[in-house]
Amino acid sequence: MAIQDKMRYAAGIDVGGTSVKLALVSEDGNILFEDKLDISKATREEILNTIDLAIIKINKEANLFDVQISGIGIGSPGIVFEGVVLGGADNLNGWVNVPLRNIFSEKFGLPVYVDNDANVMGIGEVVYGAARNCTDVIFITVGTGIGGAIFMNGQLYGGYKNRGTELGHIVIDHKGIDCNCGGRGCLEAYASTSALIRQYAELSGKDEATIDGRYVVERFKEGEPPAVKCMQEHTDYLGHGIASFVNTFAPQKVVIGGGISEAGQFYIDMISASTFRYSMPDCASNTEVVGAILGNKAGFLGAASMVFKNVIN
Repeated sequence: MAIQDKMRYAAGIDVGGTSVKLALVSEDGNILFEDKLDISKATREEILNTIDLAIIKINKEANLFDVQISGIGIGSPGIVFEGVVLGGADNLNGWVNVPLRNIFSEKFGLPVYVDNDANVMGIGEVVYGAARNCTDVIFITVGTGIGGAIFMNGQLYGGYKNRGTELGHIVIDHKGIDCNCGGRGCLEAYASTSALIRQYAELSGKDEATIDGRYVVERFKEGEPPAVKCMQEHTDYLGHGIASFVNTFAPQKVVIGGGISEAGQFYIDMISASTFRYSMPDCASNTEVVGAILGNKAGFLGAASMVFKNVIN
């Protein structure tokens, strides 16, 4: 099936802890093909081979549509600088000093753009999702940990050598509980889904291994006291942290992503109320707190959009 137009197309690759999501994406955000490949417990070499297979699959689909891929975008866990994953991806075996850009640009003869997965998800929401047409945005993803991305004046901000914007690791209690990062009192330690589950297990007496975020949300909707208390504290902590970002950056939108963000509008409303309770009114006067809308497609859509931003016509 030939597509006769001047639209550009890209391969979008989203590398996660257990899978590689892949898609053939047009410049206007249309997904022509998508798939997912498993990398559970995979070695470094197996992950690289899976990414290679993902790009091959996308190329085959592009041929079926009679279109050419302009480039490859990849989102990966970890610290990424100049196309290399330097480290920090604890959920992927051996994922240190991985020159993704060079490996796949040499293999496929195409430009390759690589960034941290949370940054790439944020790009997806800014280009195609909840923050479309905004220039100043804070993106927060709430899951096992808390990640995020900052956009200022229409540009992604990553700090010097792209080592910054660890939004889950602002300190909200300097004498607080230990965090996985080695610090203490981080937002992630109090407001991640993992922290929500841990607190609920302690209050309810249930086995933490049998609980997930969805379970706590359902108990909250039923009015169960431990779940209500935990959700109120969870969103209150998030609001405290987000208020700091609002006071610092005065974004047009704060976009909340991650699996638990799909719990319902009530969840976003609770975070929004907390955010504006603790932020400075003048800083927050043009800010809206909204839920992400792209779900698990944000990663590969954001990855593909990096190609469209960088490829020269």
